[in-house]
Amino acid sequence: MAQSASMEEFEALLNESFEMDTPDEGSVVKGKVIAIEAGQAIIDIGYKMEGRVELKEFADPGESPKIDVGDEVEVFLERVENARGEASISRDKARREEAWDRLEKAYADEARVEGAIFGRVKGGFTVDLGGAVAFLPGSQVDVRPVRDAGPLMGMKQPFQILKMDRRRGNIVVSRRAILEESRAEQRAEVIGNLTEGQAVDGVVKNITEYGAFVDLGGVDGLLHVTDMAWRRVNDPREILSIGETVKVQVIKINKETHRISLGMKQLQDDPWNAVEAKYTLDSVHQGRVTNITDYGAFVELEPGVEGLVHVSEMSWTKKNVHPGKIVSTSQEVEVMVLEIDSAKRRVSLGLKQTMRNPWEVFAENNPVGTEIEGEVKNITEFGLFVGLDNDIDGMVHLSDITWDGRGEDALGDFRKGDMVKAVVTEVDVEKERISLSIKALDGSFDTATEGVKRGSIITVEVTSIEDGGIEVEYEGAKSFIRRSDLSRDRAEQRPERFQVGDKVDVRVTNVDSKTRRLGLSIKAREIAEEKEAVEQYGSSDSGASLGDILGAALKSDDD
Repeated sequence: MAQSASMEEFEALLNESFEMDTPDEGSVVKGKVIAIEAGQAIIDIGYKMEGRVELKEFADPGESPKIDVGDEVEVFLERVENARGEASISRDKARREEAWDRLEKAYADEARVEGAIFGRVKGGFTVDLGGAVAFLPGSQVDVRPVRDAGPLMGMKQPFQILKMDRRRGNIVVSRRAILEESRAEQRAEVIGNLTEGQAVDGVVKNITEYGAFVDLGGVDGLLHVTDMAWRRVNDPREILSIGETVKVQVIKINKETHRISLGMKQLQDDPWNAVEAKYTLDSVHQGRVTNITDYGAFVELEPGVEGLVHVSEMSWTKKNVHPGKIVSTSQEVEVMVLEIDSAKRRVSLGLKQTMRNPWEVFAENNPVGTEIEGEVKNITEFGLFVGLDNDIDGMVHLSDITWDGRGEDALGDFRKGDMVKAVVTEVDVEKERISLSIKALDGSFDTATEGVKRGSIITVEVTSIEDGGIEVEYEGAKSFIRRSDLSRDRAEQRPERFQVGDKVDVRVTNVDSKTRRLGLSIKAREIAEEKEAVEQYGSSDSGASLGDILGAALKSDDD
């Protein structure tokens, strides 16, 4: 009987065990911690099954394990029985399955999820989303590039899921999307409280070559370099530094793009209001060169007031040089006010006007006829350029180089750098021209012909016999008597009847100091003598012959 009863009990228990639902492998089950030993938690998952889980699987990244005996936990059943006869279970996989269910719902609802950055990988970071590991690209960490992500590591914060694939186990999240959303809300609130023309305090957040970004309490405004000061600002760092608190005025607000334009100079007095009264035309002022261009130099008269010295107004003598070779940046210069256009905020200045016109100075100090000395600066096909005082040049034309020979030939006798003497023959201040003459240095002609005038009878010496006439010399000045002027009688107009060294009386028909030539004629002398004899001793109607008249005249001379 007893044996029969025990068999029945065994059968009942066996049937009961068959009737119990054994959990499926690969599912999440609940269990109870019954012991903690050797860094592991022993968990009873029912069904007369126990398993072991490493304690670290109960810890969040960077934190200590949170598990005690008696705690109920969910674990993932990998196998009902392993080699040790225990259930193979995992807390990490249970959390992962739970997390994926939760994250898929959040992704579908476009809701934020909480997580913590716990590691670095190529191109970004890894994020623990409560059991599931997601990838955070570097570009999605913040609205601006992050150089040091250390302060963000291990900190619980919200993320937005951008993409997820459960089958491949991929999740991509963004922290930047959360910041931008929150920033947009904050910007809208701050911008709603701002009005154009309002003066506010802000903190300089970033400085660029074109301006600075100022934080107005959650929203940035651009302070352009041209709105920092009334004066020219070449580099914003000259007047601003990052972290500095500044007072600015809201110039413009774009409600659609949320862009804010700021200004600092608008809170200061505009110096142009007093420019016309302070800088009258033709007045001279001290200024500082702030910028040099191909067409001139900008000179600051005072902070906020600049004028342009055009290249044509920089120097009396340096016409085709770059302004940078006349003045330098930061140089203090004296300038004259030439023109003011307040509407366009322009001042035209002159540099050369503060110095005397060097051509006027030269004309005063060197009147026509003055002898000067200078260096040959340039040699051209039409003459020499000679350097004079105050960087001006004078020109000796070919025709003013020598009395003897051709000017083209005489050019070959000169080289750049030669020191030459010359006489000032003309100064044209308006055209900025000075004419010089080297040949005028030779005053022998004027000395030799002193007292000689047209109609004078002088005695010359024959120096050369030519086919067309004879060359003669008078006190060192040479002249040429053409064949037709050798005699009144055509038959006597023969050059060969003269010999070198003969003394001949001639009549002066012209005195040309410029060409240093005397116009001479034997024929003119004979005609003049005949006329004089006729007037003194008779007339052509008296019947007396010319021989009689001349004979009487000669006889009178002998007596």
